[in-house]
Formats: sequence, C-alpha cells, structure tokens
Amino acid sequence: MKLPRIDGNTKVIVLGISGRAGRQHSRIMRDYGSNIVGGVSPRADVKDVDGVPVFADAVSAVRATGATACVALVGAMQLLDAIKDAVAAGIQLLVTPTEGMPVHDAVAALELTRAAGVLWIGASTPGMAVPGEAKLGFLPHDSLLPGPLGLMSKSGTLSYEAGYRLAQAGIGQSVWVGVGGDPVKGTRYADLVPFYQEDAHTEGLLIIGEIGGHEEEEFAQALIARKFDKPVFALIAGRSAPAGVTMGHAGALVHGSHGSFESKRAALNAAGVTVFASLGELVAGVKAGL
Repeated sequence: MKLPRIDGNTKVIVLGISGRAGRQHSRIMRDYGSNIVGGVSPRADVKDVDGVPVFADAVSAVRATGATACVALVGAMQLLDAIKDAVAAGIQLLVTPTEGMPVHDAVAALELTRAAGVLWIGASTPGMAVPGEAKLGFLPHDSLLPGPLGLMSKSGTLSYEAGYRLAQAGIGQSVWVGVGGDPVKGTRYADLVPFYQEDAHTEGLLIIGEIGGHEEEEFAQALIARKFDKPVFALIAGRSAPAGVTMGHAGALVHGSHGSFESKRAALNAAGVTVFASLGELVAGVKAGL
C-alpha cells in the first residue's frame, strides 16, 4: 500500500489510549494538529480521555468515527492482538511505536498487514509526520519543520538530533517516516522510494541508517531500479561498532563484512547517494546539495 500524506483532516484512533503513554502522547499529537477522533481501551469504566471518546475495540471506533489511521500504544505482548484489531477494523495506516515486539509476532503481523493491504509502520518506530500538518507517534516538535527534505530513519534519537540541526539551518522535512530498527517490520526504506519519487513536496531525500542487516543496500538497489532523480543523502550510525555485537536495535548486528558501515557506504555510493561521517558534515552537505 502506498504511503498517504497525513494532515489535520486525517482521522486517527489510538489503541491503548487509557494507559499512561496513550494519554500523554494522544494529548501531544492533538496539540500538534493531529485529528485524534477516538481511542480503544479494555477498561469498561473509561468512556473518554481528554474529551476523546473511547471504544471497546477498533472495529467499534472506526465504525463510529470513520478513522483511516491508527497509532497503537500498547505493550509488546499485546501488540499483535492490537494489530489484528486494527486490520479487522479496516484501518489503512497503522503506526506501532512499541519496542520489544517478539520476532514471531512481527512475522505474523507482517503477513497479516500485507494480505490486508494495510501500510504498517513499526514496530519500534518513532512514528511519522508531515511537519506543520500532523504527526503519528513520538517525533519531537522541535525537530519538525515544513520543508523539501524527505526523511527516513531507523534510530529515533539520532534522527531527532539530525532533524533539529537541519531545522535550525532552515531545512525542513516534507514527510518524515521512522521505519524502526527491528529486523522484521512493516515498512522498509526501499518500500518508500516510489512515494518519495512521486511526491511533489519532496526535493531531496535523507536516510538516517545504522550498521546491521541489509536495509540500506536494499534501498540503494531500489534507487537504481526506480532511476530516482532527486538528491539523496545518508548518515550511517555505528561506524566503530565491533562485529557480532548488537548495538541498540535488534537489527543492528554485524557479521564480518555483512551489514558493516563500509558495505553500506559502498552500496549507497554506487547508487549516487552522498554518505556523511558526522552530523556537522550532514547539515552542511544537505544545505549545499538541495
């Protein structure tokens, strides 16, 4: 399924809205401009959260509100059931920030969402945003600025810093998607290349990657296959990480040369991507290259 450009009219429900994270981040998303029209909670005594109506399941919430997007703020062990609920409700865009989703659950969720044509962003994602319009997830307001740069990231905190520094330099984002750092997940860099190629608001593309796996190499091949004609930039974290050691994310694991910084840089360079070694170089290079 193609990534939709969310805005203040996109109707969103929050699964787990009565929990601490659900209450807090629903409020923050609403403050930013996201149209949170309903929530889901297993608690029969909760009828609303900050004026947002609460339902027993996603099917009821979608039927009552017409929501097309969903943010699931539930525990890792409850996430697969929440995804099943969202898919059954006919949700088109699903964002799941939860970390620690079991791999076998993620495999089942991936099969389920793909079969249903649901665009799943997660797990372990900071979310997505169209700056100045709406956001789904945890992306900090200070790092968001409307602009021409598409941004995709695995790491949350590194991308926040990159977004903030770029924003301070006057370079904002068209659409920011945190794909997450898990080895099995709903959306990968390569999946979004067609969207950014066709998006009229995007004039260049930045990925904040990391060592481990082969997602950046897949991305490079997708750029070549699509004949991507916009400037592309990359920052790859974990340059000095030792082989065989997981660095933060479950997917950030290097075995020999597979998934290494050098292998990723070589693949990206071959696709015409400018790879930077530091945030300082990144900001200056993106400003000059856009």
